[in-house]
Amino acid sequence: MVYITEDMVRRRAEHNECEIFSLEEVSLHQQDIERIEHIDRWCRDLKILYLQNNLIPRIENVGRLKKLQYLNLALNNIEVIENLEGCESLQKLDLTVNFVGRLSSVESLQRNVHLTEMFLVGNPCAEFQGYRQYVVASLPRLQRLDGTEISRSERIRAAQGLEQVERRVREQENVYLKRRARETEEAQGKEAGEEKGNKERKAGFDGRWYTDINNTAPVLGENKENQEVKENRASPDLDDERREKEFWHTPCSFTPESRVEVHRHLEEKKKTKEKEREKKPKAPRTLITDKGRVMNVNEPKLDFALTEDEENNTIVLNLEVFRHMDSSLIDVDVQPTYARVIVKGKIFQMVLPAEVKPDSSTAQRSQTTGHLVLTMPRVEGEIKGTNIVPRPPRVCRSRRRPSEDNNRNNVPERLEVEPSELTAVDLANIVSCRSVKGGPLETSRIAPPPATGHSSFSDGFVDDPDVPPLV
Repeated sequence: MVYITEDMVRRRAEHNECEIFSLEEVSLHQQDIERIEHIDRWCRDLKILYLQNNLIPRIENVGRLKKLQYLNLALNNIEVIENLEGCESLQKLDLTVNFVGRLSSVESLQRNVHLTEMFLVGNPCAEFQGYRQYVVASLPRLQRLDGTEISRSERIRAAQGLEQVERRVREQENVYLKRRARETEEAQGKEAGEEKGNKERKAGFDGRWYTDINNTAPVLGENKENQEVKENRASPDLDDERREKEFWHTPCSFTPESRVEVHRHLEEKKKTKEKEREKKPKAPRTLITDKGRVMNVNEPKLDFALTEDEENNTIVLNLEVFRHMDSSLIDVDVQPTYARVIVKGKIFQMVLPAEVKPDSSTAQRSQTTGHLVLTMPRVEGEIKGTNIVPRPPRVCRSRRRPSEDNNRNNVPERLEVEPSELTAVDLANIVSCRSVKGGPLETSRIAPPPATGHSSFSDGFVDDPDVPPLV
């Protein structure tokens, strides 16, 4: 059973800075609440109260809410309209898909003079003959019923035949209440039988006698049903599947008891799955590898946008968090190279394109869209690494001049070096100086070597005078 606690209300008062004494609107829908309590003492200024899709069987503890204007109790187990006389400012009441069968209980709303709109569609009383005429005549200030406006002519016709309609409604109420009493007895008997069966199962006996499972020999009188029973006992998974199939395919009437039974069944199934998950722990997700590499992770599967603001020198991460989710379920951690956001236990991690300052980063949430915006300033004077290409080593390459004579093998080889290693050349001795008359430069010929008695030419050399000398 779920109770309304102060922490539950305070977590839904973010728009009011978590203050509940001055709260004007609170939403407690889909919380499996089975009783209305504490609201009238904690939130005296409440104007709007959402309690739809719970398991509330009675309207209670709301009479002190003098400023309450809208009360939503759709999809609950309410059977009687009551305890709303103290809500002096009530203007709209929603009781869609409940179990209101006592239509005469709408007369308790005659003191709510500001009530102008009400929803009773989906209730057993809405199937009564003369239902709309009776409600219109009982509440003369009502302007809309089940989303349809009440015209002046309809109000006049409802007031004219009120006695006959009222008598017909009373008869249908009595029939419904008798049927409802039988359904309540059947539900109580079924619940007592289930409790007894659970006790017997815990004791090791489920109400039927079985033959030995390990006995493979045929048993006299054994039929197909006994064989199926033995198979089910041998495999618990098949037995659970059979029970699950019987639960959902067995027809039953739509009553508050059946709705609570379905809820209990789903809760047990959920707890069983949680126990199985605890037995088999899930392997932790790798966020940072052994080599120190940060991984990008998006477990909650949220849309996001990562942009760089060059003007402000910041990196902005816009994470589209669920709009109506409480901010207490979000945890933000900004590191110099990555940002991590935990949303309801699921991890979102993003590697940043540049190094940021975690201490100067801010996390804000939009009040309209609910998106989470992380503003992270970049580190000033960031040094980015560059790929340095090493200079190849200096290599001295040799080149042998081709020679026609094999006797010149003893000539030393010439080496080629890079231009940077060449010695400085005296440019003044390359050409002769200009003449005094300003004529063209005079080229100088290299003087032939002086004649010596020793000839450096090889044997058999013939000197041709027509061949110009080598310079």
